[in-house]
Amino acid sequence: MRPVFLYDGDCGFCARFVRWANDRPVTAATVPWQGSDLTAAGLSTRDVEAAVWWIEPGAVPVAGPVAIGRLLATAGGCWRIVGPVLGAPPVRWLAWPVYRLIARYRHRLPGGTPACALPGRGD
Repeated sequence: MRPVFLYDGDCGFCARFVRWANDRPVTAATVPWQGSDLTAAGLSTRDVEAAVWWIEPGAVPVAGPVAIGRLLATAGGCWRIVGPVLGAPPVRWLAWPVYRLIARYRHRLPGGTPACALPGRGD
């Protein structure tokens, strides 16, 4: 079974990133969390509303920039190098605050729509 990258399928910004990643192409399955069996992955709706997730059989799911790094590591070219770097300290420590900032304002970024706004955020 291939690893799965779970993302918000209702978010235009997220969907745009996934289309970009699939053009590399990545070898993982990219799946919107809506309609996915979150319980089987050990995740809640709150988890997947807050971040993207990387789910690999036999491993603990990882979120945010670490998940993005794992996805990029399955792509061709320089992305095979960039992906692991994104998930490694100290880059990971810096990537989390940047990830949270992007997630918070993704509805205002290119490709973003009002559906991209995080629940409970009036920004």
